[in-house]
Amino acid sequence: MFGSELEVFEADPELVGRLRETHRLTFTSAAALAAVTARDPTLEADKLLRWLDPKLSHLTPPHEMADRGLAIERIARAVRKGERIAVFGDYDCDGITSTAILTQVLRALGGDVTPFLATRTEGAYGLSAKAVNRILGASPGLLITCDCGSSDHERIAFLNERHVDTVVIDHHLVPKEKLPSFAFLNPHRPECNFPFKYLASCGLALTLAAGLRQALGKELDLRRYLDLVAIGTVADVAPLTSDNRALVHAGLRVLSRAGRPGIRALADLAKIDLSRTVTSEDIAFRIAPRLNAPGRLGNPDDALELLLTEDRTTAMGLASLVEQTQLRRRAVQEEMLTQALGEIAERGLRSRAGLVLARQGWHPGVVGIVAGKIAEATQLPTVVIGLEGETGRGSVRGPAGFPLHDALVMCAADLAGFGGHQAAAGVHVTEAKLADFERSFASACESLAGQVRPTRGAVNVRLDPRDDLADVLVDLERLEPFGEGNPAPRLLLESTQVRSARNLKGHLKLELAYGGTSFSAVYFGRGHHAEQIVGQHFAFAGVIRRNTYAGGVEIHIQRAFPDLPERT
Repeated sequence: MFGSELEVFEADPELVGRLRETHRLTFTSAAALAAVTARDPTLEADKLLRWLDPKLSHLTPPHEMADRGLAIERIARAVRKGERIAVFGDYDCDGITSTAILTQVLRALGGDVTPFLATRTEGAYGLSAKAVNRILGASPGLLITCDCGSSDHERIAFLNERHVDTVVIDHHLVPKEKLPSFAFLNPHRPECNFPFKYLASCGLALTLAAGLRQALGKELDLRRYLDLVAIGTVADVAPLTSDNRALVHAGLRVLSRAGRPGIRALADLAKIDLSRTVTSEDIAFRIAPRLNAPGRLGNPDDALELLLTEDRTTAMGLASLVEQTQLRRRAVQEEMLTQALGEIAERGLRSRAGLVLARQGWHPGVVGIVAGKIAEATQLPTVVIGLEGETGRGSVRGPAGFPLHDALVMCAADLAGFGGHQAAAGVHVTEAKLADFERSFASACESLAGQVRPTRGAVNVRLDPRDDLADVLVDLERLEPFGEGNPAPRLLLESTQVRSARNLKGHLKLELAYGGTSFSAVYFGRGHHAEQIVGQHFAFAGVIRRNTYAGGVEIHIQRAFPDLPERT
């Protein structure tokens, strides 16, 4: 029926039957679980049970992590001797949550800790020279970096000269040059034998905390920090497999209990219903953007203090400030996106293999979001740069699986600097070399087009008309957390009647009838079709969600057949 437009997973009926009986599932969710086992053939019998119910006891033993013991010994010594410990993190969610975890854990273990975050005014990401001077102002004997440091050889050497040891906690790509730090925790180090390479920095911070608790002989329940691990891991788009799946699964439960005053205040403003289980989608679309907003537009300290405070009144005030910053970020983003899409259309850039868009005054804190939205809309590797005078900083995003870092390596001669990884990166450019970079990036993307790495896309399964949608939703929640490496399955609803349709702020708000069941749906960006489709039949593919505002079940439609174009 759908040809090459939509690949539908055809589950083995015998396997679906076994999964239904063993795990007490609906027909639809058993087919979705069958797709999971097809994607990862190692998930059989007891391993599938562990996947469905991941536990912290399933985590990979950390003893093979390079420098973990060395880092624990040095930090424990600092705590015992009363040395001032500086904890410095990047200003995104992973850096902020890692900094919050280590700050609270070290203080609970008796450490003298001063936390810092990178700011855009001090040179953006990483351990800049200005940030080092700020850190030295606190007179620490030890610095712990979070979500940065792997490439900061010069600044770490400078700290060594001033008798400040550095422990680096990071998960970004590792340069060949040896890092002059006291200890370096990064699973991507070639000599690191820790088998799971995809822990975010917040996950690394937690394993370090576990070792410190043991080394210092203290009792400390580390489960209370799992909410921060879940936020940082999901926000950093780390694969939700293996250890990350277990950590986020547990962290979502801690989040739903909202023991942290800042999380409760943030959830109230984000309209997250904490009476139900919080999902990875809540983190990705409601919590993380708010925590990221202060760092994008200025000073991220409000977000850090929100996570650290134990006072509810303080938390409410900080959450309000964060919310106001989030609203400003959205307005800046929409203006930049409109300008960028207009430039693409005006210059006819969609025919290029890669896009470079730059403009004076574009906010450097929002270029990453805009680049991601353009890459999603065009399916092209995209660089968006905010120029300030003769230089600019930009973010690089691309379609799933495209090797962005490899493309930047090929353009290195036209860049003042770059860093990141294959899925997301940043660049530093001069205006004089911008035209050269535009050409070299397009050429690099064209040459790498055949090297797109396969990624785990969302599987499409038919909604079995014998199933009640509410039951399917309950079952599919057992497959959470969804995200990178475990995308939420899309349900295919064949021959679905549109009973009513209205334009809701540019989106289609639908009431549908399928298999004798009526339910609500939202089709984003298609609101102008409302008057045309009532009474018609379509096939829809979308993700099932709880309607947190009106209650019940709702389908978030991603495709329609026949297609409804975004613009007529």
